[in-house]
Amino acid sequence: MTENVQADSAEPIDEDARRIDWSKAQKGARLLLEAVGENPDSQALQDTWQRRVPGAFQTLTEGTRIEAKPELQTFEVSGDTFVVKSDIPVYSLCEHHVLPYFGTATVAYRSNGAVVGLSKLVRYVRWQSRKLTMQEDLTQDIATGLAEEIGTETVLVELSATHLCEAMRGVETKTETSTRAVVGDPTESERKRFNEAT
Repeated sequence: MTENVQADSAEPIDEDARRIDWSKAQKGARLLLEAVGENPDSQALQDTWQRRVPGAFQTLTEGTRIEAKPELQTFEVSGDTFVVKSDIPVYSLCEHHVLPYFGTATVAYRSNGAVVGLSKLVRYVRWQSRKLTMQEDLTQDIATGLAEEIGTETVLVELSATHLCEAMRGVETKTETSTRAVVGDPTESERKRFNEAT
């Protein structure tokens, strides 16, 4: 096995943006290629371990870095509006197999006099999703995190996803798993509106 994994030209130019250990990611990707009988030094695979896999993991683990969290700016509104945002794309990584799971999330919250920009909800869900996690934990993280970020006592989150660790291995069957998390005590009308959106 070749221990020399120097690939200066393949590393990101912006050192401040590099938030993972690039050298370890390169070594790990190279070892996995060797483990399955591939030649990492082949022309087809050099960029795979030197640049593409580390770059992908840098992006797909942004949710572990607080500095990547979007700012949830709020705007004042009169009254307590119940806001529901559905069909938010979710792409995450199963912490057991490091394979993707993907689907959509529906997020709702009671405004308590302030609402957050709608695009920020999407960005926040995306940031929370970019880490190794279980769907159950991710659903709860989005709900509790959002409640803390915008200072509301009531948040509901439902996440429906397909797991490639189930579809590509194991039973090799594509199914959908739904999880729900609730923070606070939603009213019956709020629960009804949320259920209609999911």
